Amino acid sequence: MTIPLITTKSEEIFAAAQKIMPGGVNSPVRAFKSVGGQPIVFDRVQGAYAWDVDGNQYIDYVGSWGPAICGHAHPEVINALKEALEKGTSFGAPCVLENVLAEMVIDAVPSVEMVRFVNSGTEACLSVLRLMRAFTGREKLIKFEGCYHGHGDMFLVKAGSGVATLGLPDSPGVPKAVTVSTLTAPYNDLEAVKQLFNENPGEIAGVILEPIVGNAGFIPPDGGFLEGLRVLTRENGALLVFDEVMTGFRIAYGGVQEKSGVTPDLTTLGKVIGGGLPVGAYGGRRDIMSMVAPAGPMYQAGTLSGNPLAMTAGIKTLELLQKPGTYEYLDKITKKLSSGLLQIAKETGHAACGGQISGMFGLFFTPGPVHNYEDAKKSDLAKFSRFHRGMLERGIYLAPSQFEAGFTSLAHTDEDIDKTLAAAREVMSSL
Repeated sequence: MTIPLITTKSEEIFAAAQKIMPGGVNSPVRAFKSVGGQPIVFDRVQGAYAWDVDGNQYIDYVGSWGPAICGHAHPEVINALKEALEKGTSFGAPCVLENVLAEMVIDAVPSVEMVRFVNSGTEACLSVLRLMRAFTGREKLIKFEGCYHGHGDMFLVKAGSGVATLGLPDSPGVPKAVTVSTLTAPYNDLEAVKQLFNENPGEIAGVILEPIVGNAGFIPPDGGFLEGLRVLTRENGALLVFDEVMTGFRIAYGGVQEKSGVTPDLTTLGKVIGGGLPVGAYGGRRDIMSMVAPAGPMYQAGTLSGNPLAMTAGIKTLELLQKPGTYEYLDKITKKLSSGLLQIAKETGHAACGGQISGMFGLFFTPGPVHNYEDAKKSDLAKFSRFHRGMLERGIYLAPSQFEAGFTSLAHTDEDIDKTLAAAREVMSSL
């Protein structure tokens, strides 16, 4: 019998938050709207675990939505930050740490010959969109249904992440004149992309996508999809952009582009490269990046961009990821978790599908297969909500949405996975 989860303090804090912040949160998916119940208010994190304000401990598979790949509050990252703090939190001037992290990113990511640091994934995607247009002299963009590239106006068309989680239509406040240039296609559908190019000859600046979708749940590319996009963009004089904010340094040290062998023209990054601090980046071919001010005419700036704390945390995190066996370990434990969840679902009579690559995974309550957002929407959302609550009550913190990928870290142990699977068996047996 499960002991009821005591959430008195979380409820009090969230009730107060709703009076002073829209919906009580600073990012919509945190509000638990799609899974019901009150959100848990965190107090601290360490390694693979999180503790809430009521003292409950959880095995955490959100990992600050991806950055905590080495585990929360890694001692080497914390110590490096303590040293950096002594020198100040922000300079608003060049610092050598920017060079160090930039060189590490350039060495790791195949497409990146030059890089510009910003403060969020949204900012990186907004900037890369402006750059695509500046370089090609074209306005139109192709994105995929269910792919999320931040909350910029141009991207809030059939977007994933919180938009999918909350079931929101294309956001009010976004002018139609802005989104008329955004063309959409189903993920994994090359023919649809080919048709868009045929219907808009010489007008499309580029194609942007999550090379592995994580904002509509975990959806990998079909064989040949990324390769086909590379061919189509080249044939049509358009740029190919991989949004690797989620997958960069997580799927492999060099991201999906290293693992797939498909090199885009431009890449956006975030999450892992900040080691848990706010960060984003965009980079790519030298001739394209040379358009960015002050080297070129395309303007983009940011007061806190390249700040020494984010650079320090990013450098130390990437150093930790370079240790031998890192990605093999992530793949091993995540495979154990993912295959275990699917096996338990089968044994307890639930239609489910899902999978994992490296330290990223997903589970859909639908027979599947899931190739795109339309397929993902066939999931049993009510069942997922009950599953999520049952896992939470047993000390397992999963993303509070059917439409979000999950993340493991180097801090997760075999014992953590065993506990998670035991909890999943209990919950699925009672759904």
